[in-house]
Amino acid sequence: MSDEQPALFDRFARWVERQSGSPTTFLVAVALVVIWAVTGPIFDWSETWQLVINTGTTIVTFLMVFLIQSTQSRDTRAIHLKLDELIRVNKEARNSLLNLEDLSEAEIEHVKNTFDELSGPRKAA
Repeated sequence: MSDEQPALFDRFARWVERQSGSPTTFLVAVALVVIWAVTGPIFDWSETWQLVINTGTTIVTFLMVFLIQSTQSRDTRAIHLKLDELIRVNKEARNSLLNLEDLSEAEIEHVKNTFDELSGPRKAA
């Protein structure tokens, strides 16, 4: 796999991310559902008519899961790097927090409890 292919996929995933979240895309999706519903009587509410929307939405959902995961993972990595840099340059920060995401759930809970103790008792809501 060449370096160009991941870059192409990243650009494509970002483009789909931007487009899928736009009001225009939402309106197109609503229009498609309305058109499908209106054509129900024309196709006598057949199983094939129902299968069209079921298959279409299943395929789109299946593909979107991977695109969303890709963009979410990339965003998470970028945020971690930015936070790591802020921790690294702050002399009072705990450098042990730089790799917090690599700790086990129990270790993360221990760090959370430590911060809860530092912040003092919480007021009841």
